[in-house]
Amino acid sequence: MLNQPVPDFQLPATSGKTFQRSDYLGKRLVIYFYPKDSTPGCTTQGMQFRDAYADFQAKNTEIFGISRDSLKSHENFKAKFSFPFELLADTEEVACALFNVIKMKNMYGKQVRGIERSTFIIDTDGTLIKEWRGVKVDGHAAEVLSFISSL
Repeated sequence: MLNQPVPDFQLPATSGKTFQRSDYLGKRLVIYFYPKDSTPGCTTQGMQFRDAYADFQAKNTEIFGISRDSLKSHENFKAKFSFPFELLADTEEVACALFNVIKMKNMYGKQVRGIERSTFIIDTDGTLIKEWRGVKVDGHAAEVLSFISSL
């Protein structure tokens, strides 16, 4: 899918909004997938994107976090940590399938289907220009910002 246009998709977002990929032509998008609201790694990741948000905005870039949690869960998570960006509820795994982020993972010795922590950059024309899969949280937001700054 790299260097290909990302199909248009729509998901319910926090703040009573609906995300539609095509609404953001002319802006770069950072779309990051994370396993679960309010878990330690996902919280740290969200806070790192939050703390760098103004820098992303200065580079004509919007950030969206996606997980399979409900909108209600997302609203609580967003409010608790003051995320300035919207979280998208992919309860039907529409975007998860599009970006192929559902993997079998080991959880306490059991195989479970879950989201592989992944980040994607969509350019101003809707083309996927960069992807990170199996993301390690520490320093990731800075790495993403560094990539965008290099464009």
